[in-house]
Amino acid sequence: MSKEYDILHTSTMPVIALRGLTVFPNVLIHFEVAREASVRALEAAMTAGSPIFLVGQKDIAVEEPELNDLYQVGTISNIRQILRMPGDNVRVMVEGQGRGRLLQLLRAQPYLEAEVREIQAVESRGSAKTEALVRAAYELFQDYAELSPKLSPDLMVHVLASEDPGHIADYIAQNIPMRNSDKQSILEELRPVKRLEKLYRLLEREVEILSLDQEIQERAREQMNDHQRDYYLREQMKAIQSELGEEADEIEEFREKIARAALPDEVREKLNKELSRLAKQSYSSSESTVLRGYLDTCLELPWGKRTKEKISVPAVQKALDQDHFGLDKVKRRILEFVAVKQLAPELKGQIICLVGPPGVGKTSIAMSMARAMNRKLARISLGGVSDEAEIRGHRKTYVGAMPGRIISAVNQAKSCNPLILLDEIDKLGRDHRGDPASALLEVLDGEQNATFRDNFLEIPFDLSDVLFVTTANATDTIPRPLLDRMEVIELSSYTDEEKVQIAKRHLLPKELKRHGLTKKQLKVSDGALREIIAAYTRESGVRVLERRLAALCRKAAMKVVTEDVKLIRITDRDLEEYLGVPRYHPERQALEERVGVVNGLAWTSVGGELLEVEVNVVPGSGKVELTGNLGDVMKESAHAALSFIRSQTDRLNISADFYKEKDIHVHFPEGAVPKDGPSAGIAITTAMVSALTGTPVRRGLAMTGEVTLRGRVLPIGGLKEKTMAAFRNGIKTVIIPAENAKDLEEIDQTVRKALQFILVERADQVLAHALSAPLETPAPRRRGRPKKSEPLPDLPPSPQGEGSSRVSQ
Repeated sequence: MSKEYDILHTSTMPVIALRGLTVFPNVLIHFEVAREASVRALEAAMTAGSPIFLVGQKDIAVEEPELNDLYQVGTISNIRQILRMPGDNVRVMVEGQGRGRLLQLLRAQPYLEAEVREIQAVESRGSAKTEALVRAAYELFQDYAELSPKLSPDLMVHVLASEDPGHIADYIAQNIPMRNSDKQSILEELRPVKRLEKLYRLLEREVEILSLDQEIQERAREQMNDHQRDYYLREQMKAIQSELGEEADEIEEFREKIARAALPDEVREKLNKELSRLAKQSYSSSESTVLRGYLDTCLELPWGKRTKEKISVPAVQKALDQDHFGLDKVKRRILEFVAVKQLAPELKGQIICLVGPPGVGKTSIAMSMARAMNRKLARISLGGVSDEAEIRGHRKTYVGAMPGRIISAVNQAKSCNPLILLDEIDKLGRDHRGDPASALLEVLDGEQNATFRDNFLEIPFDLSDVLFVTTANATDTIPRPLLDRMEVIELSSYTDEEKVQIAKRHLLPKELKRHGLTKKQLKVSDGALREIIAAYTRESGVRVLERRLAALCRKAAMKVVTEDVKLIRITDRDLEEYLGVPRYHPERQALEERVGVVNGLAWTSVGGELLEVEVNVVPGSGKVELTGNLGDVMKESAHAALSFIRSQTDRLNISADFYKEKDIHVHFPEGAVPKDGPSAGIAITTAMVSALTGTPVRRGLAMTGEVTLRGRVLPIGGLKEKTMAAFRNGIKTVIIPAENAKDLEEIDQTVRKALQFILVERADQVLAHALSAPLETPAPRRRGRPKKSEPLPDLPPSPQGEGSSRVSQ
């Protein structure tokens, strides 16, 4: 066996790692260089007058290649020209001189420099076999040139002028489009004859591909008439699919799906009609695209498919108890719903609306119900939705049309009887595009939703087996017709003790698992949990509490990793180290008695809040100023309170002309927060009387109630949430309307035991108890800390028309 190449001397030279490019010897080529290291390698080679080594990079995504990222064989080249381009790029022209083998990289910065060994092929002796191979390569390359019109005629002339097999292989490989890996394999073949043989096999494959491509193009042209030339690319694709055997009989496939699906007769007739229309359309027409999408959507729906429902009161109760602590009344109402479902499975149209502040478990209750009843769960967020088409869908004639969220949720669940959670239903919008709340009327009506028609489907779909559960923070923004279709179950704020138990049973174990900790590594005392709830959170639910526990776990994880601590115990004394300075001071309202300052109680969509009322009285002309971002109802309450005080000046020891000589300024702090509602009436009255008489208001006291011009105290709404806010803020005594006595039974026992409730019917009773200096008014009716054995007092009925309860502040 004769030797076909020589290994010459070894030298050191700059290196450029090529991405997606291979350079062959004896070929002049130009390309752009962008990487800084490559540009510096060019500059170094030009400065030294030395050759440069061009070697391919295996993975083009690597920015800073190392030895293992480069091929072993490259081309030693001379730089002919360098041209600076905009953007710091460089265009370079090089001429390959010979092959080289990369031995080692000497440095990587500021440019690649390597030790390269030059390899030179030995001149082949002309044999009959070699000559035959060269001629065959000529003929095959001529065939390739005929099939590839983009090939330069000069290239063919240059190839025919050479008789060296190695040079022919290099030149052809450099100038025809081939995979980079194939070009590299030719470059690495050091034996000229073997190199040409390898190129010949690759060239045969390229000629076959070009022939097939030309045949496909001719077939596509034959299928087109003079008016279809703009569809050339689509027809070419179709011809390719036909050649590869991938064209399926789409019409027949749709027909089989329609036959297999458990469709109602009306739906089957509609789909067969649309399928007939599709069969008459051109494959590339826009109408056929719409029809295919329509049929796909309709046939993907779970017609007749349903999960086997498990209606079991014990199973649902177990799931609710596992996932939620407390909420006994809510759980009992849900179990009643399940019991009715168990006795009367055919009963339709029962829709639950869970109403409560954020973070109290509305969404998770729905998830527990779905799990216990073996129903698939699909959640639809309605917050901010203001387009009716989001519910009913778009008509399929529109570009980009799709079904509405209801049908999409059913399709997502792959079941006809899922539990669909309509989240934040109280935050639906309304604009010129329609009213989504009105669209939901049909969805949530058990008498109508058996034939719900989505605008996109245009066929009826039965939603009667779907169990709808909705959630809301408040009911006052839900349209009345929509609210009438739902049974409201209210979830109140958690008490501190409930939050402690939730943290111990659910939140802390979950956060420990999320942060890679175990119960043996981190222990949080009950006192620490209570302190976190009191001093680091101010919420109705437990979302902020969960974030505070996550912060504890993160800092504990850091200690375990960095300090190799085996066990971390956190007590209430350690919290500042982990959570910083306490953010809230619940007892601050009860520290002192103040003149003209009263604690009111408000009810918002996120729970109860303490609402401070401030009144200043200064000499003036009788002007009344109301500030604090107040609504009209609250402003009217302030004027009603002022009128009542003017009618009682003798009994209150106030100058009868005070409204002419004094300016009264009523302010509610936190002016950026809108406030409205009538239930601050007695708080405003008390603050005004306190400021006008200079009498301080008792500390640790809060109140809520609407006041009339005659001084009657009317009932209010949201008492449960308001008393929870008083409890959280360290209030000890709460004055409430006597007509709200019936609502005391709804208040949590922990709150009832901690607070003293005073039931009042008139404003003079409020003043008698609220002001530190006694006034000559009838004694108030007191109700101390409620006991289980103590019945609520019998109160006289309110006069007709004066005792209506307003659900607001």
